[in-house]
Amino acid sequence: MTTSPRCCVIGAGPCGITAAKALLQAGLRDVVVYDKNDQVGGNWLFSREPSHSSVFETTHIISSKKLSQYSDYPWPPGYPDYPGHRELLAYFQGYARHFGVDRHVRFRTAVEKAEPDPAGGFGVTLGTGERERFDRLLVASGHHWDPRLPSWPGRFAGRTLHSHDFKSAAPFEGQRVLVVGGGNSGCDIAVETARVSSFTGISMRRGYHFVPKFMLGMPSDELHERFLFVPRPLRVRILGLLLRLVNGGWERYGLAKPDHPLMSTHPVVNSELLYFIRHGRIHPRPDVARLEGRDVHFVDGRVESYDTIIAATGFRISFPFFDPSLVDFSTGPVPLYLRAFPERLPDLYFIGLFQPIGCIWPLAELQARLVASHIVGRYRLPADLPRRIAQEIEHIRRTWAGTPRHTVEVDYHPFRERLLREMAEG
Repeated sequence: MTTSPRCCVIGAGPCGITAAKALLQAGLRDVVVYDKNDQVGGNWLFSREPSHSSVFETTHIISSKKLSQYSDYPWPPGYPDYPGHRELLAYFQGYARHFGVDRHVRFRTAVEKAEPDPAGGFGVTLGTGERERFDRLLVASGHHWDPRLPSWPGRFAGRTLHSHDFKSAAPFEGQRVLVVGGGNSGCDIAVETARVSSFTGISMRRGYHFVPKFMLGMPSDELHERFLFVPRPLRVRILGLLLRLVNGGWERYGLAKPDHPLMSTHPVVNSELLYFIRHGRIHPRPDVARLEGRDVHFVDGRVESYDTIIAATGFRISFPFFDPSLVDFSTGPVPLYLRAFPERLPDLYFIGLFQPIGCIWPLAELQARLVASHIVGRYRLPADLPRRIAQEIEHIRRTWAGTPRHTVEVDYHPFRERLLREMAEG
């Protein structure tokens, strides 16, 4: 191996660009970023093409700008508390230009295959047919692009699509729309379609905790940050009582009461869903039992006719450029130390393969700095790496709900402290 390892980053979204920036700042100069799009941005590069996994037309972030910026690149003046996707795209592209990352990106170039090289490192086959060899491979391709579609008994005669393909509410004007899924995407889509539809229902299998974007006049995550000095169990109780005072009881909205504590699942951050429910524009429904023609049969016996079903039912974690025998995180908690380091394959790293309660890219920035330090020899992994990974898997099982999306869940502030501590200890 040369004294300056050749590094490949897959993906030029928010996590990929901060990974490349960390490598460059660590003194690594032979850095190549591959991205299938024609510019920096990843999912935040809005496109109406269904084949491109992107935000939809009216998307804003659900974490406040204060807790959603890179550490050394502040937001431009005048940005709102919750920037929209156009402002975010400009921010990411400005970041890439400022740190010279854009000069290392090969756009319109997909990675078709990545496999360990017998001599060390990885061989990478590109969509152009080229094959390159790298000493280190950093995967920052995201985990919100491979739709997880539900399977219901029966057949639906109307249109069915996944939230992945939802770009705008306009095509659903005057329709009867059923959104299936009560996560952040499902609730946002229900609100958007309710503005133009004749009827919008939202089907939820279970109860959820709904957090407004603003509480006591400030972004809700900033308010939560002020309570970090309080032990977590007490903090959760205080926040739960505050939400109860702000929202009232679930029964007021026709919603099921959550069967899990606050902060044991990813909360829904939305200030409009409950408002639209009480104004009769969104109609809560239980789980779908079966489909028949245009009729949807719900588990409570209700039957309603719909024109369109939008499944906001999450995504699979998949990496089509890896052979499944090499990397397969499709089931169970992801076996990575600090969500970045696999037990085997010492030349492989993952950046941003987690779902925080909070914003992902400030944490991905810290993760990338730690990976870069490891590559240049300033950070050493613990000798008992398998045991540490097993502990992380057990922590996921004890802390979070046992649903597919929570296999990569982290709590923003504790995870941030862990990454900072690892960097300090070397």
